[in-house]
Amino acid sequence: MSMNRRGFFHRVSGGICGAALLHLLGEDRLRAADLRPRQSHFAAKARSVIHLFMNGGPSQMDLFDPKPMLDKHHGRPYFDKIAGEVEFIKDAGALMRSPFKFVRHGKCGAWVSEVMPHLAGMVDDLAFIRSMFTTNLTHEPAIYLIHTGKMGPGRPALGSWVVYGLGSENQNLPAYVVLDDPLGLPVNGVENWQAGFLPPLFQGTRFRSTGSPVLNLRPDVDRPTDVVQEERELLSRLDQLHKRQRPGQPNLDARIASYELAARMQLAATDALDISRESRATREMYGVGREPTDSYARRCLIARRLVERGVRFVQLYINGQIWDNHTALATDLKTACDRTDRPIAALLRDLKQRGLFDSTLVVWGGEFGRLPIAQLPADKNERKAGRDHNKNAFCTWMAGGGIKGGTTYGATDELGLAAVEDRVSVPDWHATILHLLGLHHDQLFVEQHGLKEKLTGVNEARVVKGILA
Repeated sequence: MSMNRRGFFHRVSGGICGAALLHLLGEDRLRAADLRPRQSHFAAKARSVIHLFMNGGPSQMDLFDPKPMLDKHHGRPYFDKIAGEVEFIKDAGALMRSPFKFVRHGKCGAWVSEVMPHLAGMVDDLAFIRSMFTTNLTHEPAIYLIHTGKMGPGRPALGSWVVYGLGSENQNLPAYVVLDDPLGLPVNGVENWQAGFLPPLFQGTRFRSTGSPVLNLRPDVDRPTDVVQEERELLSRLDQLHKRQRPGQPNLDARIASYELAARMQLAATDALDISRESRATREMYGVGREPTDSYARRCLIARRLVERGVRFVQLYINGQIWDNHTALATDLKTACDRTDRPIAALLRDLKQRGLFDSTLVVWGGEFGRLPIAQLPADKNERKAGRDHNKNAFCTWMAGGGIKGGTTYGATDELGLAAVEDRVSVPDWHATILHLLGLHHDQLFVEQHGLKEKLTGVNEARVVKGILA
């Protein structure tokens, strides 16, 4: 293709301008890829989040949403009316009442099942959302959706978005900490706390609740402090030289930032995760040192110590999916509650007595709920029945910063099959969490291929104002 002199210089100048623009855009991305505190969009109610994720789908009508009509119609066939909503069709049974008793608690009179006696004492501080719904009844896509806003891998997690928007108040600890279960990873594994297309610096950092919080955090041999400091300063100068020669490399930036953070964490992380510094009374309140609460109690107590030190987002997981009670609901759901009820109630109480409750948003819930009909085991023994997945209704609760305690929001139908009043979608739930942190869900975005990528995506999302103080 022939080209005249004017065309040549036009193309060259355009290329130079384009290169300059890309360089500036790269610098903007680099400036954003740090953990320094950033201004929220408006005044925030909460400063940090503790997300208690209940893998598997807790049963709403057996915990917080009693259904007298299930007692009345127990054993009545109902499968033909909801066949399209059942995942394991061959195991479907009749309507099943809850095996647990419900009692009203607190000044607000909230209904709580007998399997959560400790949380029942805190209901005046909670806002229950009974009308949650989602769009998939299979664990993997539903868990991706609740964590990232999309039903597939590769998207930034909720905690990553929060840290991207707000940074951290403590530069010696990760801004987004994950306390997963020593017994095993949850469904979708480490993908639950990935940064996706955000700079890698914003992904969750796993801390162990027993032993060394981070492997290889301490050096094998102690050396004089001045020698260590000289080494770090030299390494920092070399890193900065290396970065200047390779601009616009977020993976490189994240790796260097991780090494620098690791050096600062050597004292900070050890201190933050050392629960032996807590009083015996505090440890006993959480259930540390006793079964079956010890593991989850340790992580709840560590979560409090982390937000106390300015960590922005802390996420707790349970191994596998202990709330996925397809069979033996009467025993297995109680076991799940026995492991978590006391530590969670203690966490709320501890945050209150330390003056952290009003600045910390505590969020509890799973990826979906359960059906009102029984799911029968292979031998069709009704005493061992459980419940199948339900995407049309589940219950979550929030407490702490900006939340109106003693609130029950929304409602399901008389059987608990579907949310019918003040329905709350997953994007609504995300928008509400961001709002309490002073972030508008439409203004928190990243430009990707000409699109403004957001946690709430292109969905219509609203803040659930009925639970706000």
